[in-house]
Amino acid sequence: QVQLVESGGGSVQAGGSLRLSCAASGLSFSWSAIGWFRQAPGEARELVAAISRNAANIYYPDSVKGRFTISRDNAENTVLLQMDSLKPEDTALYYCAAKRTFTVRAMTSENEYDYWGQGTQVTVSS
Repeated sequence: QVQLVESGGGSVQAGGSLRLSCAASGLSFSWSAIGWFRQAPGEARELVAAISRNAANIYYPDSVKGRFTISRDNAENTVLLQMDSLKPEDTALYYCAAKRTFTVRAMTSENEYDYWGQGTQVTVSS
């Protein structure tokens, strides 16, 4: 059984910060690429951060670059998403996703991932 459980979401005012956590079980975490995605009502799901198996390769889209930071702790089977300078447009349900792989690259395509969490809600008020 593979499980990904997100936590750390909540409500914050614009300019504030949140730290999301993705706890993984049932897979070889150190051999998995991880991505964070978000989806707002009526909008397509979009990638906000991706990290490679060895953490050597990281990707952020321009919309969050400089504000979000992804990191991983393989000993704890956990990936973090630190979100600073939050904006109302960051409001969404945030998901983490995993793909076991030998490839040392960040995976940026939604269809590359095999496992998904249930999501954690982030709401940013103006």
